[in-house]
Amino acid sequence: MSLSTSSANRKPVFVLVGGTGDLALRMLWPSLAMLDQDGFLDKDLRIISVAREAVDRPAFLERVSSAVQKRIGADLEATTLDQFLPRLSHIALDASDPQWGAKLKAELGEPDALEVVYFLSVSPSLFKPICEHLESAGLSKSPNRVIIEKPLGRDLASSKVINDSVAHAFDEARTFRIDHYLGKETVQNLLALRFANTVFEPLWNAQSIDHVQVSVSETVGTGDRLGYYDDYGALRDMVQNHLLQLVCLLAMEPPSNFNADALRDEKVKVLRSLKPITADNVRDVTARGQYGPGFAEGKQVAGYEAEKGSPSNTETYVAIKAEIANWRWAGTPFYLRTGKTLPSRTTEVVIQFRPVPHSIFGSAAQPNRLVIRLQPDEDIKLTVMNKAPGLSADGMQLQPLDLSLSLSNAFDGNGDKPPRRRIAYERLILDALNGNNAAFVRRDEVEAAWAWVDGISAAWAEAYPKPQIYPAGTNGPMSAYMLLDRDHRVWND
Repeated sequence: MSLSTSSANRKPVFVLVGGTGDLALRMLWPSLAMLDQDGFLDKDLRIISVAREAVDRPAFLERVSSAVQKRIGADLEATTLDQFLPRLSHIALDASDPQWGAKLKAELGEPDALEVVYFLSVSPSLFKPICEHLESAGLSKSPNRVIIEKPLGRDLASSKVINDSVAHAFDEARTFRIDHYLGKETVQNLLALRFANTVFEPLWNAQSIDHVQVSVSETVGTGDRLGYYDDYGALRDMVQNHLLQLVCLLAMEPPSNFNADALRDEKVKVLRSLKPITADNVRDVTARGQYGPGFAEGKQVAGYEAEKGSPSNTETYVAIKAEIANWRWAGTPFYLRTGKTLPSRTTEVVIQFRPVPHSIFGSAAQPNRLVIRLQPDEDIKLTVMNKAPGLSADGMQLQPLDLSLSLSNAFDGNGDKPPRRRIAYERLILDALNGNNAAFVRRDEVEAAWAWVDGISAAWAEAYPKPQIYPAGTNGPMSAYMLLDRDHRVWND
């Protein structure tokens, strides 16, 4: 758990700021417990919860225990909580308290004897005062590091303010900006799929790939996030981080090695190569939607504006035709879409290959397709053409056949139990404890993504101010389908 050999004799500590919050209870405490169950936590690791809420230790441990059992279920071993809970303590601190840092220091002990990882699971508006408290108390010095959760601003300017406030206390090498998509098994597997197999990389370009689709659909509406969501919308909430991170992994050049900066250098190049979207073409290459009255998840939905109680131009659906201006991808569009109150909860990537140059089988030979699904199940399938079994008077008959690259399917039917589907935060917390920031987002990545998204926001404000209404429970606005129809393509629904 170190960035350098100088910290080898320090005692490890994990400080979870916002330890009684929703994210902590749903994801972070269960992730830490399962890392402990699997033997990944240092035997001496202390874990300290910090939050405004004052709760005594027995009540706090009961709350964590209940959250872990609810999230993990049958995969939780009988002895795990007995091993995990003694590591934990809780301290009530309010970021507005000028003694915040001093009180935490008293709980931690001598800073020079510790190596601390801080996870700030709080509103970004609190990053600055918390980092100031840590710095003034001498708790931010190397090798200590910080994990910060999104949203990192709502545009480039506000993102810079947040990053500046953190950078004053923690240098870039010790700042871990988390995007939980990067901890998903299938997302991690993209790197292995591309760069560990000779069969794919020679074809991973505009000459062989017709187009790429990246889709994230949700069945729910905004719920109790409406206040936040109305200020962000689908573009800022989903495209700027999750979808663009997937685009980076799909489109990046092979890095020179598996070093964190080598990987992130290539991702930044992708973001900087995205063609700007302006008021002149925004209606041709984007679609905006907002859910109206309808039925989603078997329930009647009043519609976004009715839920808000006032008119709103906030989009709950966005589709974008993104183009990457470089030699590898020129002419191959990346279609991105995400939306709320859609018929199914799905996250998937579709790599649509071009047809064979000349088909001796006529129209029966369909182009190959690689589908990488992240949720609800994690799977990778490659569709290839295969001779249909049996005889035919009309010559050889073809049929598409899916080759599954799913790890869970590899265990299906042979009596072995498939590996547990890990929470994405498990991998990311473990990497942060070990000082490995390859799966975290560097500052120039964040800012390059915001620069492109800000261009779209400005173009919408000028030329596309009102989203198209689509009924809740449907596949989104018609403009999203026209987006592909103009290119004689269709979404993979």
